[in-house]
Amino acid sequence: MILTCKEMQTAEERVFKRGISANALMESAGQQIAEAVMQFYPTPGLCLAYCGKGHNAGDALVACHWLREAGWKISLHLIYPRKDIAKLTLKKLSALGTLPKKPETIAPGKPIVILDGILGIGAKGELREPILSAVQEINRLRKKQDAFTVAIDLPTGLDSETGVPADPCVEADLTTAIACAKSCHIADTAINVVGRLAILPLVDLPLKGKDTAEVASPSWVGDLLIRRAFDTHKGKCGRIGIIAGSRGFLGAARLCSGGALRAGAGLVTLYVTEDIYPLVAMSCSPEVMVKPVCSYRAVLEDKLDALAIGPGIGFAHAGDILSLIRDAAVPMTVDADALTILSKDISTLRHCAGARLLTPHPGEMERLDPAAGRTRRVWAEDFASRYPATLLLKGARTLIAEKDKPPVFNSTGHPGMATGGMGDVLTGVTGALLAQGYSCHQTAIIGSWVCGHAAERAVYLESQSAESLIAGDLLDALGGSFDDLRCGCY
Repeated sequence: MILTCKEMQTAEERVFKRGISANALMESAGQQIAEAVMQFYPTPGLCLAYCGKGHNAGDALVACHWLREAGWKISLHLIYPRKDIAKLTLKKLSALGTLPKKPETIAPGKPIVILDGILGIGAKGELREPILSAVQEINRLRKKQDAFTVAIDLPTGLDSETGVPADPCVEADLTTAIACAKSCHIADTAINVVGRLAILPLVDLPLKGKDTAEVASPSWVGDLLIRRAFDTHKGKCGRIGIIAGSRGFLGAARLCSGGALRAGAGLVTLYVTEDIYPLVAMSCSPEVMVKPVCSYRAVLEDKLDALAIGPGIGFAHAGDILSLIRDAAVPMTVDADALTILSKDISTLRHCAGARLLTPHPGEMERLDPAAGRTRRVWAEDFASRYPATLLLKGARTLIAEKDKPPVFNSTGHPGMATGGMGDVLTGVTGALLAQGYSCHQTAIIGSWVCGHAAERAVYLESQSAESLIAGDLLDALGGSFDDLRCGCY
């Protein structure tokens, strides 16, 4: 559920009337903020906490307590005099005890995390001093010291009603949304200041809102995962057929089939044209069965549970691809060149023999259905209302839409994913999930979450960076990503 900030404030008032204290909520939120920080940075470093005067600052101070307990150095930046600070927040400040008066230093290579605890969900309008200078300082430190900025509930400077950032606004790498996502978090205008979105659940908080949309969070997405019985064998885990690759694009076939393997498919068959068969057969993972075909329609003769088609196939066999999209009775992920082929006759979607999951990036989506100035959400929902398919609209806030279902915003991902091949891995992952019996809607939610989180693991836990991350890194990190989803990592 996604609430407006006003609805969230109403929920808080309701829970206070039931006898749950603001202190209890603050303690829970602060501890979870610290846990979220340590998920991204397990090795202790330096935390710079910028605190305003309200309860948002109290959440930051509780987080500082738990981080210090875990070995982090803490440096507080109070932007208001103590006499102006809320009573409960002042108690949390006192509970921290004595902190070093001199600025803390940190050894090279250790993480620096900034906590933005300045303004909470009631904020709107342009920033004034002393907040303005604090925001500028946070952004400067983020840039010059490669600090990781964590916004508590929302970045200071983001309008809580419209989702439009002020100039300046805190540029967060991670926003920890307390209890639930707010409408301002998912606004197109907010993506670059909200960054990665983590939902921190608060127990016993009754949430009611008009917007039924969801943000994918492990607290419920993990429940979608099937736990395998001990007597499971490959025949029970799905047979997936993949159509990917052509001359000059062999890597697409390898990445797509690799994604299918790492997402649990029992048997993976890669169908390629005869001219590239020798090269693909030699270069693909040995677990992949590579089968040469004269016509892609030959796929219809084999016993399969799902298909994934499109990465790197080119347009020489457009007729076969379009007929496969229409005639294959098994569920299918349609991506890349297959989407471009489909865009030439989009009415094909109305006559498909099986369920279809489309995974376009914004450029491919433009060919399917021009945006014409619509927001990403309206764009996706409009398309889903007109065509009997599940849409996974890729981007910094990947969006899943299907007719008669609430839209779902993915919460994971990293800017390092802006490189070739990421979509090929996702195609293989979603195809494997379809083959295992997940619905298109479930597949889109799980697939986008685990691929985005795999990128995060590669960067934060395995020494990659935004510049060095490649699609192959996702294959290595997918196992940990599935485990993290089951364990409820943020």
